[in-house]
Amino acid sequence: MPRVSRALISVTDKSGLEDFARTLVEKYRVEILSTGGTARLLREKGIPVTEVAEFTGAPEILDGRVKTLHPKIHGGILARRDLPEHERQMREHGIRPIDLVVVNLYRFEETVASPDVTFEQAIENIDIGGPAMVRAAAKNHAFVGVVTAPAQYARVLSEMERNGGDLSATFRRELALSAYRATARYDAAISAWLARQAGEGDFPVALPIWLDRALELRYGENPHQEAALYKQGATGIANAEVLGGKELSYNNLLDLDAAWGCAWEFERPTVVIVKHNNPCGVGSAETLAEAWEKALAGDRVSAFGGVVAMNRPLDVETAERLARPDQFLEALVVPALVDEARKVVTTKPKWGKNLRLLRVGRPSPAEASRRPFALRSISGGILVQTEDASLYDPAKLTVATTQPSDAQMRDLLFAWKVAKHVKSNAIVLAKDEAVVGVGAGQMSRLDSSLIAVRKAGDRARGSVLASDAFFPFPDALEAALDAGVAAAIQPGGSMRDDEVIDLARRRGVPLVLTGVRHFRH
Repeated sequence: MPRVSRALISVTDKSGLEDFARTLVEKYRVEILSTGGTARLLREKGIPVTEVAEFTGAPEILDGRVKTLHPKIHGGILARRDLPEHERQMREHGIRPIDLVVVNLYRFEETVASPDVTFEQAIENIDIGGPAMVRAAAKNHAFVGVVTAPAQYARVLSEMERNGGDLSATFRRELALSAYRATARYDAAISAWLARQAGEGDFPVALPIWLDRALELRYGENPHQEAALYKQGATGIANAEVLGGKELSYNNLLDLDAAWGCAWEFERPTVVIVKHNNPCGVGSAETLAEAWEKALAGDRVSAFGGVVAMNRPLDVETAERLARPDQFLEALVVPALVDEARKVVTTKPKWGKNLRLLRVGRPSPAEASRRPFALRSISGGILVQTEDASLYDPAKLTVATTQPSDAQMRDLLFAWKVAKHVKSNAIVLAKDEAVVGVGAGQMSRLDSSLIAVRKAGDRARGSVLASDAFFPFPDALEAALDAGVAAAIQPGGSMRDDEVIDLARRRGVPLVLTGVRHFRH
């Protein structure tokens, strides 16, 4: 069986390299070729290494831009060992085979993430020789192994141990797949950055997207659908730490993201309860425990089996209230929690052992500004939009009728934040920083208003209303006012705005216009 006799190692990430290279040399008698800093490190560690320039007979030139771009390197990688003509040409040109290529690329993404990076610095951090070698080795994986990450070192050595110093054909193919993924991701990052430099704006001519599979799910929205979670970046629900409970489902993740996004709209301690991607209970208060009681009171029936998000660390008092025997929660996401609180929610209620408990922090402003596009697939393509990150424009916030009281304005803005996260047509009724009724996803805004009023019951009296889009007719607002709603907030902009404003004026209720719509389809 052939074995790995010569390896070319040139890496930016040098973690684990010393032990890996030493094992190659001392156990398997592999000759190591290397360049620049990698060669210096190996030499300092007492590991024999041959400089690429010595191997090729050609010096590094152009400030190191040309080091490995040489026939003796690429010929050694790309030559087919099963073709006599290739072997003849290798002898004729003094080319020796390279059996293992260990390369990871310049840190381009880290470089351009720095706010101080110059265009010239970014360009110099575009790797040329590395991707060329990786692609060459991946193409010729029938004979050559290619390693693109330190995490693969242990597996490579294990394979060599199992195969008498060689790598199996199946493993070389697996490495080749990883290699092409690495170069595809690298090229996607570079093209995205260059598109921004070229002024193509938020929507470049081509949209390179790279997502890493984080989790295969049992199924999708329904058992007959297959599903998986892919992630981009390092924040958000996709990167949450799962602390326990049953396996996460597709629907769990959708609801967790909806709850988490709504919870972080608020500065005060806030609890959000979501059912089928809509908030059914939201409460803000001085303490998290009080916020939970407010959220739960919003719709106790719908809250059963709900998904909960909090914008403060879970404390023991709140945990005790969540764990009451008459309640049941599917999932809970918090930014942090104390050990005793975790113990309460996971052991005290009967369902505690199954509670999907996640921990994920609020993203920093810098991370939030780099949040990926919102994507939606349609037949034959993908719709792309920026995130709905603007709540309202303070300059456009106007009072169209009588001035609301301070308490009413507080509740109007509270309800407006919630309405942003409710499926359109969205009507939210709130009082004392707590949701008392929600109408979501109806084809008619009037129907949404009637549902919200019915959900609220007597609590509608004295509450405020938020509508995610303008009232096309006065009827939806009138239905809410008839139930006792005392103030309303909406974007405005309807052809019948005058009729809607006139209704509010005649009924003596404040009507606030935001000038911003929050459709959520």
